[in-house]
Amino acid sequence: MNDSALPPALPPEQTGPAAWYGPEMMQDTSWISPLSPEDVEEVAAALARNADADIAGITAADFPLPRLAPRLAAIREDLLNGRGFALLRGLPVERWSIRESATAFYGIGAHIGRARSQNAKGHVLGHVKDMGLSSADPNVRIYQTAERQTYHTDSCDVVGLLCLKTAKSGGLSTLVSSTTIFNEIRRRRPDLLPLLMGPVATDRRGEVPAGMKPWFEIPPFSWHEGYLTALYQRQYIDSAQRFPEAPRLTPAHIEALNLFDDLANDPALNLHMEFQPGDVQLVHNHTLLHDRTGFDDHPETERRRHLLRLWLAVPGARPLPPIFAERYGSVTVGDRGGIIVPGTTRLHAPLEAA
Repeated sequence: MNDSALPPALPPEQTGPAAWYGPEMMQDTSWISPLSPEDVEEVAAALARNADADIAGITAADFPLPRLAPRLAAIREDLLNGRGFALLRGLPVERWSIRESATAFYGIGAHIGRARSQNAKGHVLGHVKDMGLSSADPNVRIYQTAERQTYHTDSCDVVGLLCLKTAKSGGLSTLVSSTTIFNEIRRRRPDLLPLLMGPVATDRRGEVPAGMKPWFEIPPFSWHEGYLTALYQRQYIDSAQRFPEAPRLTPAHIEALNLFDDLANDPALNLHMEFQPGDVQLVHNHTLLHDRTGFDDHPETERRRHLLRLWLAVPGARPLPPIFAERYGSVTVGDRGGIIVPGTTRLHAPLEAA
């Protein structure tokens, strides 16, 4: 469409490495970074230094990685200003205890950013596994189920996942560029973009900070200081409509959100990856959405799908518009994101899902 026919004040079409398409990205596997035996030895040495440490207190200085740190710095730069995702492959989680795996993951994450609380309990280390729950319960987060998650962002700059065990079938990780989704909507239905650049209500799922409503109102797309940033979780947008006081979704909103979802689910845009135990995936929430397919798990408890998760506030990250403070608590670079509510007494890294 000719720019003269576009609604006024729309951001320009986005260019650069964040505007990728899945099939092309799958042909370029430079985003996979295998760990060498020397890298693993270095991680193991740092792990030994922290054998009795409080995991939630570990910093990059506590977890020295002189060989690996420069590569992690390059990955951080690519997360923030490049394609927006990376995969480290080869941590020996099969021979490590849960504490050793969690400590190594947290220590590596400390070289990317600062861990944030992921829930009302103050967990800075999350456990992604089926807890036998259902998202039909408005206080359940979907990562606690075996259901498909659908494309979404988390409330932090970068989310990290460490795969400990895979499901019997399913549970694939999928990514899509929110930058590409924006470009495609701008080309196809620019009349819908203003609706996606205005605030919509998103359910907090029972985790409500002091003085806040049980939902927040942040646009799916924000244009701020030359950066296009996405924040999106369709299931929670829909469930926020359970609150009579929440702003109503109009038919035009629903049309815009449906187009967003259709594009996210289009195999011409997204990519799927199958985790292996020992994989560490890092994803930039501001330019990507992530998803997980539904899965069937092993009957044996000790074999069931299990991932560890970090939410990270990253130094050098982009500025965010002030409205993000509704969800992030602050928009201060390096000290934002996460969930703190009344009753959150301390930040800690549990070694079991709870």
